[in-house]
Amino acid sequence: MRGAITQYMDVPQLTLYAFWIFFAGLILYLRREDKREGYPLKPDTGGRVTVQGFPSVPKPKRFLLASGRVVLAPRVEPASSPAADRSEGWAGAPLVPAGNPMLDAVGPAAYAQREDEPDAMLDGHLPRIVPLRADPEFFLAAEDPDPRGMDVFGADRRRAGTVTEAWIDRSEAVVRYLEVSVASPAGARAVLLPMNMLKINPRSRSIYVRAINAAQFADVPPVANPDQVTLREEDMIMAYYGGGTLFATPERAEPLL
Repeated sequence: MRGAITQYMDVPQLTLYAFWIFFAGLILYLRREDKREGYPLKPDTGGRVTVQGFPSVPKPKRFLLASGRVVLAPRVEPASSPAADRSEGWAGAPLVPAGNPMLDAVGPAAYAQREDEPDAMLDGHLPRIVPLRADPEFFLAAEDPDPRGMDVFGADRRRAGTVTEAWIDRSEAVVRYLEVSVASPAGARAVLLPMNMLKINPRSRSIYVRAINAAQFADVPPVANPDQVTLREEDMIMAYYGGGTLFATPERAEPLL
């Protein structure tokens, strides 16, 4: 019989076995590579148990970024300690925020400890997201409503502040944030409002935000540089508004039935 190696094994059968071995090795390789970030896990019960599963976390590998910086993966991540307590004494119990739930990095308000530097463009490595005042080449289309000067209202329909500027994504030529001047105990301050968290009414020249109430705008995480926002700051800002969808009012945190 052509192709037969022994009386019970031939080339197609060997090819099938080789494919099975290759595919099993590919699964192990990919499963190990996807543990370069986020592992080992932090045990809920504390202690020094390394939670990494099978296969184990791979050895660190060097990655060269477009900016010229070299990073290791896996690497030691900044410690993240949400201000929350377990609702029960058993492992895996739900976490209950201990202070301001929208700032305690719990549940929908959680965020990753990304790099504290701006997202950069591929050409020139300039900050990707900047206010219009920082780049005169960009402007708002005349066909669209200009949000600058519009009043911003929270979920309680109370006025939170006024839009003073729009922040543009220079890579995709879209508006990512609106800069809003709001009142706070320390005086007026500027906060960023993500575009996907608002609704514009061009007739009344008003902007409505369902995620948080008007008074809660005063606690939106700030940006260190008035003309740029870092990756970590973006995550913190989005987490604040995201947390408001559950924690802005006591009623939102309760079950519907």
